[in-house]
Amino acid sequence: MDRRKSLKSIVLGTVAGGLAIHGCKPEAGSEELVESPKITYPGRVPLEEELLAELEEEQFLNPHEIETLTVLCDLILPGSEEFKAASDAKVVDFIEFMAKDNEAFQPDIRGGVMWLDHKCNTENGVEFKAASQEQQKAILDEIAYYDPEVPSNERPFEVNFFSLVRNLTMTGFYTSKIGIEEIGYKGNMPNVWDGVPDDVLEQHGVAYEEEWLAKCVDQSKRGIIAEWDENGNLLT
Repeated sequence: MDRRKSLKSIVLGTVAGGLAIHGCKPEAGSEELVESPKITYPGRVPLEEELLAELEEEQFLNPHEIETLTVLCDLILPGSEEFKAASDAKVVDFIEFMAKDNEAFQPDIRGGVMWLDHKCNTENGVEFKAASQEQQKAILDEIAYYDPEVPSNERPFEVNFFSLVRNLTMTGFYTSKIGIEEIGYKGNMPNVWDGVPDDVLEQHGVAYEEEWLAKCVDQSKRGIIAEWDENGNLLT
């Protein structure tokens, strides 16, 4: 499967970042700037913490299902010398969480694993996770492609099962630290703007004053990325 084509269906949420603003030093006699109070985000609200704690206490997938889904997810997103596999990002842990958070997923996931084992036992005499990769791919080739014109409620159960796991695999991987690093997503980053182009300035008969630029823009620091400590204090 083409990993890059799969990325088209991934939507990464924007990550809010901090912005440090450095202005010119005020002239003598002008009002002093007052530092605004620091606001730190405490994290999840108590209700969110309670709900997460409840989910963590539950266990939906059994060991066999975890092993089978690990094999399946790595077939969907295999590793290579260049890329990590789905299991490297603990995608099955993500599927476990999503199944507990959205119980509507549970019948399809559990039933889908049962379908894979039944299909593989019937055709190859072994459970899906114990079959050869060639046998596993032969089964998946029958359910991995569908006519988008056919409504999901009219498709075979196993086709919808595979579609669900494929979507969860891609979402889980590319919202993990490993996946985000793979696509080079950096979040909100400071950019470099060199001002209005010289030809445009010339058309309007204006120019930047070097003295003003030297006072207000420290070119030696424009590429430095701001860092904060765990308490939200600006370090650099």
